[in-house]
Amino acid sequence: MSAQPEKINVLMVCLGRSPMAEAVLKHQITARPDSFKARFDVRVDSAGTGAYHEGDSADPRTVAVCRKHNVPINCIARAVERQDFQKFDYILAMDQNNLETLLHRKPAGSKAQVSMFGSFDPSVPKANQGSHKTRAKEIDDPYYGGRDGFDKSFERCTKFGDGFLDYLETRA
Repeated sequence: MSAQPEKINVLMVCLGRSPMAEAVLKHQITARPDSFKARFDVRVDSAGTGAYHEGDSADPRTVAVCRKHNVPINCIARAVERQDFQKFDYILAMDQNNLETLLHRKPAGSKAQVSMFGSFDPSVPKANQGSHKTRAKEIDDPYYGGRDGFDKSFERCTKFGDGFLDYLETRA
């Protein structure tokens, strides 16, 4: 009888970039070797710190960039809820403002580890990865800019996603 994979629930949070981060991380998980999938059952969702686009699909520019890279995306926007801090093991913010909002909303005693997605950048020392105190790179909000901003967001999501999955494999 083989051991069950460790269940890990991850919530990506911001005001618009999180659907891309969710889609990229889900895609990266499917590309991981079977040895990773035998150890970890990683579930990913996304939410916003505000309910501005609740019920909407991802921004068409986000969808276009994901499709360009053959990354499936089918996220529906929702707002972060109080129970998310108990349901999710990791809640990853795209920028400092969202991180501060999440830390302020986090109920005492909740299980979620709240940090910046960028804290899993491979350039961050392993001992500091995942800490909300780590000075981390942000995923800039491309909403009011051109398509290149969405491409840059995709690149960072890919880099930080790989770093996060590597972190899961190497944590003590």
